[in-house]
Amino acid sequence: MKITLTKNAYGKNAVNLSKIIRHPDYHEFRQISVNVSLEGDFETAHTLGDNANILPTDTQKNTVYALAKDHFTDSIENFGLYLANHFIANNPQVSQATVDIVEYPWTRMTFDGEAHHHAYVGGSSEKHTTSIRQTTNGVTVVSGIKDLLILKTTDSGFEGYIKDQYTTLKETADRIFATQCEATWTYTTPDLEFTALFTRIRKILLKTFAHHKSLSVQQTLLTMGKAVLEENPDVSEISLKMPNKHHILFNLEQFGMENKNEIFIATDEPYGYITGTITRT
Repeated sequence: MKITLTKNAYGKNAVNLSKIIRHPDYHEFRQISVNVSLEGDFETAHTLGDNANILPTDTQKNTVYALAKDHFTDSIENFGLYLANHFIANNPQVSQATVDIVEYPWTRMTFDGEAHHHAYVGGSSEKHTTSIRQTTNGVTVVSGIKDLLILKTTDSGFEGYIKDQYTTLKETADRIFATQCEATWTYTTPDLEFTALFTRIRKILLKTFAHHKSLSVQQTLLTMGKAVLEENPDVSEISLKMPNKHHILFNLEQFGMENKNEIFIATDEPYGYITGTITRT
């Protein structure tokens, strides 16, 4: 029997970076977290303890900070592309570089209709994500939204499902639909206006969710994904995760009161977990 190392990778995770981009009339504040992973000719580091082909993870961390000065000036996609290409171009032993970036949103404070020069407010759970994978043969850009908490108070129901001896869930034609949505999509090329595309895709997802008459989470998931592909030829595929954030009707009858879809119990666990991938064919 022969035991062989078949695959390996290493890198630096959670490189947390904040940057002030100083425009003539305001400051732009950006906060991101970067993960770097390298694959390539590193076998001897495992088998012999020979580190001749190893770019230290501390160097990878320093590279992120150093390159951010001149090259993190617009989208996280473009910064990720620059980072991945740097690691490939300067390290012939590296066959694949993967750069994952999460951006945390900050919004300029507004007073009397005017955005403040340098004051920001945060607090939203929503995050913009991207994953850049570059090899010697090409590059792939996958972007998305994570922890997008959305809810609507009507236009959602769940009826006609299987009922067996363990079913206690009551059918409803009118319920709260809430989910902490995660969406990731693959671009057809790395040469795009990523910021404008992200804004457009996010708006399509929200608009479709808000206006769709939902008969199930599954139906709404597919409708949202189809809308993104139909309106964005630069996207080849989109995946959605839509866990239920349950709001369960509270029983007011025990107090002689009628609950007309007004009072609910918000529960985090357990929760339904619905996923799907929609592809252009």
